[in-house]
Amino acid sequence: MKTLNEVLENKIHGLYYGNRVLLPFAAEVLKLIYKNEIITDFSLQNKGARYKIYEDYMEIYFCETDNLDAEIDDYNVIKMVVVEKGTDLFDFKNHRRIDLHLLGKHKLAIEKIDDEMIFFE
Repeated sequence: MKTLNEVLENKIHGLYYGNRVLLPFAAEVLKLIYKNEIITDFSLQNKGARYKIYEDYMEIYFCETDNLDAEIDDYNVIKMVVVEKGTDLFDFKNHRRIDLHLLGKHKLAIEKIDDEMIFFE
């Protein structure tokens, strides 16, 4: 399993297909910002997004779109607050801010969000 630090330091890409995102690390998602909508409820009752954690990766489904290519561009990235699997969810030092950029041909860039960057709280 790759850690989030390994992914960020080595610029390892994720994948996307249609409305599905695959990330090469395992983490809990605390917050997801997609199309200026802040999603914190990932339950079946919510129509925004759902995610599932596997041992070596995680996947996110965006419920209100069929094709992320049509919805995401260089100015509208997906932003997330995640806590890596195996770390203390309740320790705010473990809350990591990342963004996801579509690179085309199903490749997804994963980047750390700098502390100075404006982020919806």
